[in-house]
Amino acid sequence: MSNIEVSKTASRDGKIPLHGPEAFAAMRKAGRLAAEALDMLVPIVQPGVTTAEIDELVLSFALDHGAIPATLNYRGYRYATCTSINHVVCHGMPNDKPLKPGDIVNIDVTLIVDGWHGDTSRMYSVGDVSRRAERLMYVTYESLMRGIAVVKPGNTTGDIGAAIQRYAEGERCSVVRDFCGHGLGRVFHDRPNILHYGEPGEGTVLEPGMLFTIEPMINLGKPHVKILADGWTAVTRDRELSAQFEHTVGVTETGCEIFTESPAGYHFPPNGVRAAA
Repeated sequence: MSNIEVSKTASRDGKIPLHGPEAFAAMRKAGRLAAEALDMLVPIVQPGVTTAEIDELVLSFALDHGAIPATLNYRGYRYATCTSINHVVCHGMPNDKPLKPGDIVNIDVTLIVDGWHGDTSRMYSVGDVSRRAERLMYVTYESLMRGIAVVKPGNTTGDIGAAIQRYAEGERCSVVRDFCGHGLGRVFHDRPNILHYGEPGEGTVLEPGMLFTIEPMINLGKPHVKILADGWTAVTRDRELSAQFEHTVGVTETGCEIFTESPAGYHFPPNGVRAAA
C-alpha cells in the first residue's frame, strides 16, 4: 500500500530511522513471508477466480504463519490485500467479480511478522494477455529494478526517481505522481518518501540502515489518476492500463538488500518468465 503521506505512527522526531543487523534479520523474515504469499497465488490467479477469494487465501496464509496483514483495518480499510485490475492504479478493493481472460492484476501484500513489516506487490496475467499489457508489465518491472540498482550510500532518493522516470518515459509510458514508496520497519509508513520521478542528486541522501519500499506505478497513457467514491480505489483518468511492482529494500554499506524477492523465482508473470523487451 503506497501513500504520499507519512503515517501518524511514524518517527516523531522527524528523523529517518537507521537500523542495524537485528532489524535487517527481522525484515528478511517478514519480507520473505510476504513474497511467499505472492508465490502461493501464482497458480491461483486464473479466469473465474474472484479477488475476494484471493484476499481470503492471503488472510489464511498470514494467520497460519503467525503473521497479520497490515492493511486489515488500516485507516478503515477492510481487506488483507489490495487487488488492482487493468486501469486501477492502486488500492483496488477485493470483491466478488470474477477475473476475466486478458486481465492484468496487481496484488499488494504487507505482512507484519514479529512486529516488522514486509511489503511487496506483483503483477499477474489472467490467461493470455495483450501485447500492450505484457509490454507495460515489463516496463514497470524494469523500472523498479533500475530504481533499486542505484540504491547505495551517498546516492539520493532523487537518483531513484530519476532512474525510474528516465527509463519509463523513454519507453513511452508515464509515471504516476500521486503515490510513492515509503520508509517502513516497525511502522507501516515512515520516512523517507520515495518518489518515482525526480532529478539526480536531489532529495534525501541514502545512508546504511535505511529501510523503504520502491513501488513505481506506470501507465500506458497519461499519469493522471482519480480516487473513486469508496475513498481508496485509484484509477487512471484516461482508463488506460496501469501496472505496479514493489520491493522492500534496506540500504547496506555497499548497496542494498532486497527483502521481498520471490523464493520461487516468480518475479515476473507468468511463473517468473520475463517478457521479451
